[in-house]
Amino acid sequence: MRSGLFARACGAALAGAVVLALSAVQPAAAQASSGSAAQQSPGPKPTLRLCEDPNNLPYSSKDSVGLEHKIGELIAHDLGTLVEDVWQPQRRGFVRNTLNAGRCDLIVNVPAHYDPVATTKPYYRTTYVFLYRTDRRYHITSLDDPLLHRLKIGVQITGDDYENPPAAQALAVRHMVNNVIGYSVYGDSVYGNMSSANPAANIVKAVAHGDVDVAIVWGPTAGYFAPRQSVPLTMVPVSPSMDSLSGQPFVYSMAMGVPKADTGAVTLLNGLIERERPAIEKLLREYGVPLVRGGKTAMTTAEQDKR
Repeated sequence: MRSGLFARACGAALAGAVVLALSAVQPAAAQASSGSAAQQSPGPKPTLRLCEDPNNLPYSSKDSVGLEHKIGELIAHDLGTLVEDVWQPQRRGFVRNTLNAGRCDLIVNVPAHYDPVATTKPYYRTTYVFLYRTDRRYHITSLDDPLLHRLKIGVQITGDDYENPPAAQALAVRHMVNNVIGYSVYGDSVYGNMSSANPAANIVKAVAHGDVDVAIVWGPTAGYFAPRQSVPLTMVPVSPSMDSLSGQPFVYSMAMGVPKADTGAVTLLNGLIERERPAIEKLLREYGVPLVRGGKTAMTTAEQDKR
């Protein structure tokens, strides 16, 4: 079942597929179909509306240079549509106020099996990373490294407490609390300050400036902003990928999301993801996303808050 503008986009793609199929087995019928379509006056080209945050690089930004927009362009091209960005800060209620309100058609980046939406098969896996200045010569690879107890550690937070991010919980069960500093992914406040550009970059800047010794950062954020700092930074995947002490995962499978009723769209998108896999992986690497192969899926509280 499909609805809205995404349905028209899917319909256009399916119509093209029908003509291609006819041309393979029934040339005359395909020509007749094409001729009939040519006689019709073309209507306005449909748009694929992407649900995006205007201030959330590397994923999205108001000037449409984010990874989600670039991947959305690949999908729209295959569907024969234009891309329209629908802006909404990714806070609590993001899905409810965008996709489920009918304002947009596709969220390019959601955790696999994310309950509020119908999700495609995962198209990449990524990880949290340890981030520190290369000149510190640390060799931190594990949450259980004794050195962490003696360092000032930065973690990403999504609220006004330290209970929601995986890193804070994993450190707390190891009795690391007083040496932990939180950096809001939203900027200056819980609800965000849209005048502050790239708030997710603040934790990376803190490492570069020496405000913290090491940080545990969402990999795509670290991979995008670390090369843009004035000093070299080292990025190492967090181990273990599933922390048995806190029950917190640090590796996640990511997919695309559409309204739950659009089950047919999921099937179509799965095919397009497979078709565009080389181009998508090229984009992920260009944006510095650390890619992980294999394993199970997980969802952060930060993603749950988008509901």
